[in-house]
Order: sequence, then structure tokens, then C-alpha cells
Amino acid sequence: MKYEPHEYQTYTTEYILRHPIAAILLDMGLGKTVITLTALYDLILDFFLVRKVLVIAPLRVATETWPAEIQKWEHLRGLKYSVAVGTENQRMAALRQRAHVYIINRENVEWLINRSGNRFDFDMVVIDELSSFKSHQAKRFKSLMKVRPSVKRIIGLTGTPSSNGLMDLWAQFRLLDMGKRLGRYIGQYRRDYFEPEKQNGYIVYSYRPLPGAEEAIYRRISDITISMKATDYLKLPGLVINEVPVHLSISEMNVMNTLKEQMVVELGDREIDASNAGVLSGKLLQIANGAVYDEFSSVARIHDRKLDALEDLIEAANGKPVLVAYWYKHDLDRMKERFKLKTLDAPESIKRWNAGDIPIAAIHPASAGHGLNLQSGGSTLIWFGLTWSLELYQQTNARLWRQGQKNTVVIHHIIAKGTIDEQVMSALKRKNKTQAALIAAVKANLSQTY
Repeated sequence: MKYEPHEYQTYTTEYILRHPIAAILLDMGLGKTVITLTALYDLILDFFLVRKVLVIAPLRVATETWPAEIQKWEHLRGLKYSVAVGTENQRMAALRQRAHVYIINRENVEWLINRSGNRFDFDMVVIDELSSFKSHQAKRFKSLMKVRPSVKRIIGLTGTPSSNGLMDLWAQFRLLDMGKRLGRYIGQYRRDYFEPEKQNGYIVYSYRPLPGAEEAIYRRISDITISMKATDYLKLPGLVINEVPVHLSISEMNVMNTLKEQMVVELGDREIDASNAGVLSGKLLQIANGAVYDEFSSVARIHDRKLDALEDLIEAANGKPVLVAYWYKHDLDRMKERFKLKTLDAPESIKRWNAGDIPIAAIHPASAGHGLNLQSGGSTLIWFGLTWSLELYQQTNARLWRQGQKNTVVIHHIIAKGTIDEQVMSALKRKNKTQAALIAAVKANLSQTY
């Protein structure tokens, strides 16, 4: 296929060519893969500035999206690639092939650098979904930092750079510029831009930005960062966001409130307990959905409020395909008991969905949030259970609300009133506000000359 880039795509490719270090904050659907590949082709085969590129991406994106894009566009012919995923033998064989671009999933970064036995001789690295390197304690971050000084060029791509707040940015930019802009140490970053928000003595549980810190951070990173929103450059379909309330009975609310207050609750002959705040949050979300795992991973059923609401929404769709986002396996199991539902967990099921052959499909945000085009199969998404992750939330919504969607997209959220569901929705809105401010601060100006 012939590539006829939009003005913003040409601008971004030129930006990558001119900036050896760059954070490209592109909204979903803007074509970040072909933009980057066009720059790689020029750097490798036209300008001879780069010899060997490592692309790090989510597994599905590494195996499907990047290879498909290289094969799709005529102007990329001659760009040789190798996909290093699968078993260790398969990865080793892929790394031995002669290629310009080597594509690996992010889970194998630590293996590649520390255990493969191969010399890390890539002079350019592209990180697709830079936000997956937001933890400075993760093995993938520490491993890549070891070899970062030998990399001449590095590009970070993401649409969700600060999905959990500004604290996420330090590790991502430490990896890009080795600490030049936001400091070499996380402690220094915290002292310069944040103050304790919740703490117990010397133990700090959360931080909030100091007055003026957001603007200062944006200024520090603006010289290597550009952002673009899909709504500014693409004609996206209409979007309707809807909250569908469900109300638990007094006895059902008592179960939730008892667990919240005492960290333990009895359900018949079962005991549900939460050892810490994180476990408690998960248990409360499960109860809001209608069931909860006990200590033996057995499922205790509590109510069908959300299943009833889901049934009403499916009926209201009047035969139109419906995509349901779930989080816990017991939610999926209970949905399958009531509805003829197909999980989108393989290329064949995704193909059938886009062909219109699946009336009710289920999707898990963590496994299918990135890189899937599902807009041909339907325009209604229902969140049965919510996630705290703004990144997974936005990425899942973008499977339907993207370029090529022919209908208005309707996103329903089934919310159990008076439960943790309401707190999750509020948190997602707050996080989006912070992220939107960052993206606006480094927004690309196409009127600038290349």
C-alpha cells in the first residue's frame, strides 16, 4: 500500500529524525508505528546514521502490529526485521538473523540484556508504550539502564505517559535522557517537585505536586517531547459516555462494609479476609461486581445486580454487537453462564468479531488493551468491572473509538452505587485531568518549520 502521510505524520517523522532522544506522546489511532518506521527507514537506509534497532513492545503488538506495518507499506520495502519472541530457542534464532530492526516483547528485555549471552550492540532503541517503563524498580527498567549509555538514539512512544500521576514520568525520562531533565535519582525528583500527601511518621504513602511543579516539569521535558491528540487531527466518530447505576441490597452492602471495616467477613461457612489495603481494594471491587474469591481461590457468589444490568444493556442494543470489558475470571465465568459470549483472546476470534459474527464478546484490558483494531465489529463497549489503570482504561476504549469506526461509540460503565466503583471512576477522571495537562503542555505546533 502506498503511504500518503498526513501533515502531522510527516511532522512527527521529521521530529524523530532531528531528535536523537524523543518522547512521542501520540494519541491512539494516529499511526505511531508507521510514523516511527518511516523515520527508521530514513535513518538506516538513507542517512546511514543507524545500523541496528531494537523495538520493545507489548507481546501482541510485537508479534502482530510491527511486522504487519512493515509488510503493509510500499515505502518500507528493503527494511529487514526479525521478531524475537517465543521460546528461548526461537528468540535466539531470531537474534541471529541479519536484519535492520529486531522486535522483542518487553517481558524479555531482562533476558536479552542479562541472560541471553548476546552482546547488546543496538545503536537505537524504540520503546513502544514507554509508560510500561514507569517503575524504576522493575527488572526491565534496571536492565535497560545498564546498556543505555551505549545507545545513540532512543525514542519513547505512548499515549498515556502519566496514567497514575506525574510521579510516573521520572523513570520514563530517566531512561530517555539518563537524568538530564528530571534528575538522576527518584529521591531528588520527589524533593524538587513533590511533598508528602499521606504519611505515617517517616513512612510516606503518597505524594502531591508542589505549587507550580506541574508547569516546571513540563518545561523541563518540553525540548524532547511532543504530543498530539487524535481529536485534533482525525475525524473520530461521536462518543457517548454513560454510567449505569445498580443498587445493592442492605445485606449485600453489609458484606462490603463489614469487610471494609474489619478486613474480614463471613459468608456462610467461608471467610473472606484482606491482609492489606491492596488486597482489600481488590476484594471490594469483586464484591461490587457480584462475587469474590476466598483464601482457597473458590468463588463466593453475593449478587447478580451487574449481570441483570448487563442483560438490560444487551437487550437495549437490539441485536447490535456488544463488547464487554471484565477484570476477574469469576465475572467472565458468570457472564458465560447467562449469555452466549465469546472471549476475544486469539486472532481467529478477533477476526470473527470484526466480521460481525460475534454478537457478544468479552475482552480483558490487560491482555488486549494495546494494538487491536476492533472498530469493524461493533460500537458499544460495556465496562462490567472497572480498573484503576487509566492506561488500560483508555487503551481499551480506543479499540472501538478510533479512526475507521462508522458509528457513534457508546461506552457504558455499570457502577454499583455506594461502593468502591464510584471511587475508581473518580480516580480515572482525576488522572485523566493530570495527563491532559501534560499533553497540552507539550502539544506539537505544526505551524513550526521542520
